[in-house]
Amino acid sequence: MSKMPPALLALALCAFSIGTTELVIVGLLPEVASDLEVTIPTAGLLVTGYALGVVFGGPALTAATVRLPRKMLLLALMGVFIVGNVLAAVAPGYAVLMVGRVVSALAHGAFFGVAIAVTAALVPAERRGAAIGLVVTGLTVSTMTGVPLGTLLGQRLGWEAAFWMVAALGAAGVLGIAFLVPRDRDGSPPELRAELAALSRPQVLLTLALTAVGFGGVFTSFTYVAPLLRDIGRFSPRAVSALLVLIGASSVVGTLVGGNLADRHLNTTLGGSFAALALVLSAFVFTIHDQVLAVVTMFAFGVAGYAAMPGLQVRILQKAGDAPTLSATTTASAFNVGNAGGAFLGGAVIDAGLGLGAVNWAGALVATSGVLDRGA
Repeated sequence: MSKMPPALLALALCAFSIGTTELVIVGLLPEVASDLEVTIPTAGLLVTGYALGVVFGGPALTAATVRLPRKMLLLALMGVFIVGNVLAAVAPGYAVLMVGRVVSALAHGAFFGVAIAVTAALVPAERRGAAIGLVVTGLTVSTMTGVPLGTLLGQRLGWEAAFWMVAALGAAGVLGIAFLVPRDRDGSPPELRAELAALSRPQVLLTLALTAVGFGGVFTSFTYVAPLLRDIGRFSPRAVSALLVLIGASSVVGTLVGGNLADRHLNTTLGGSFAALALVLSAFVFTIHDQVLAVVTMFAFGVAGYAAMPGLQVRILQKAGDAPTLSATTTASAFNVGNAGGAFLGGAVIDAGLGLGAVNWAGALVATSGVLDRGA
């Protein structure tokens, strides 16, 4: 890791701020629902709304800006991200909060697409998995520190404080890009036609589908992990915050290990990650009733849930060839299709009267689909 370019640290910092705003709402669902007088499933749609903003906003913005200098584009996207979080922080009601979430999300997918392309250009091909793992670690570290800190602030100072915190993190990310990310190298800018052609390749589309299905399993459960731990596991609000830290720590482990394994055995790493996730979610149906076992399961959930992320990005870069930016952006969209679909499926399971615990069975079934992949 010591030999990695310092620019990756700037990208990881931005990933940290983006990851914090995406998932901080998960730990604050009970507070938001109570304050805005909506149900838990309706509050959960704030996760879905953000995800859909990534799904549609990322590819559209990338297609419109693909020929712009990448460093300038990264700075502009972080500016949009900050504006969205400020809007969420001052939102007087549910509708404006949703708008703020969507505005922030519009920059999310495009940012990661450009960031992954920059990362790939800064390291040799045989180190892409480890380098992407380092950048994505910013995303997973946000689960360990940013999301629990935002949850704690939201519980004590009001949920709006979490979004002010994220806006400040975004400003720090802008400084990181300005000072650490190098200017674009001389050469022809990417062509939209080539980017679209790469995106239409069957193996690229297969990897996008795998991303959506695999992470749909993660978010079917994770979207509702706070009420799961509180209402079934009988954990206190402070303990829930601590368990979000634990999930974040284990997701960092999963991301780093998964990135290094992807450089050696890509497809085996992907299949094994989704198989492990299905097993962990199945076990969580039972371990949630014992607090010690629930803690162990939460650690395993973080490792299994995020181990596939670097490998999926590596496979997209492999299959997209010389036109990776739009494909990498669409990977973020596919991830959030899984995010939105998982949140929706979990809410539907709850609304159907099957109980909170049933979201884990549903998540395990979805994750199992990822094991069937045999991508070349």
